[in-house]
Amino acid sequence: MKKANSIPVKQIADAFENGIVVGQIPPDIAQYLEAETEHAHRHDAHFFALHERGKIEMEIDFEAYQGDPCSLLYIHPSQVHRLFKVGEDVVGYILAIGTEAINPVYLAILEQINPAKAIQLDEPNFARLREAMLLCISLFERKKDRLYDSVLKDGCNTLIGLIVSEYLDISAPADKFSRFELITRAFKVALGVHFLTKKRPADYADELNISIAYLNECVKNATGLSVSQHIQLRVILEAKRLLYHSNKSIKEIAFELGYDDYAYFSRLFKKANGVTALTFREKNRG
Repeated sequence: MKKANSIPVKQIADAFENGIVVGQIPPDIAQYLEAETEHAHRHDAHFFALHERGKIEMEIDFEAYQGDPCSLLYIHPSQVHRLFKVGEDVVGYILAIGTEAINPVYLAILEQINPAKAIQLDEPNFARLREAMLLCISLFERKKDRLYDSVLKDGCNTLIGLIVSEYLDISAPADKFSRFELITRAFKVALGVHFLTKKRPADYADELNISIAYLNECVKNATGLSVSQHIQLRVILEAKRLLYHSNKSIKEIAFELGYDDYAYFSRLFKKANGVTALTFREKNRG
């Protein structure tokens, strides 16, 4: 398949003025799903899917995903994905919603859990989320209501609150986090926002108003990796996305990722992956 010059970003707001689309598979969003299979892409929205039954195959940041019945999937706007197959017997529900429409409290948690793994739900919890999703679908269809935008937004945020709660339930309670873990979570959120422009541990220590040594101590204690390693891994992930999903030259990719020194970027990529950027591109494109 021909690669785009850059990774496509599907603009939810282009088709939906309130930045929200919600529907059932099938039949509500069959046309929307067809566009999902065209090529790998990002959304300018947060993407939530409830999978009730049937077979779904997709790839999210180089990892294969096959939806299991009664599962919940969250895809962050930064993640590159492509839908490969939706079985004829699939029943599922999808919400895509722009950042500006999400409750700031929920948004902060979504940034912390990114990238999130799919969750297998028990029947009562799945039924609760399905009921909330069906309510959002009903609200989405009531376009003539005088308070349509605000009611739809509030309904979708109730659903997102329930989804966020499911992710929180599989993690440690907030009051059980150590100081190391809290700082590490804040660092990861800052890294997701600033990795293109901030490459030094000192940048993130300044952002969090702590010393470099203490930041590194916290992150190393919580994850086993240094701050520098986390920065490098985030940059390399974006490099892989661009190498595989776009036709940008390696020099263009280096510049986009904040490296004026192309040779330095090339050495960094090879050290992290064991192969050059060119070899990675050729190998993964078959």
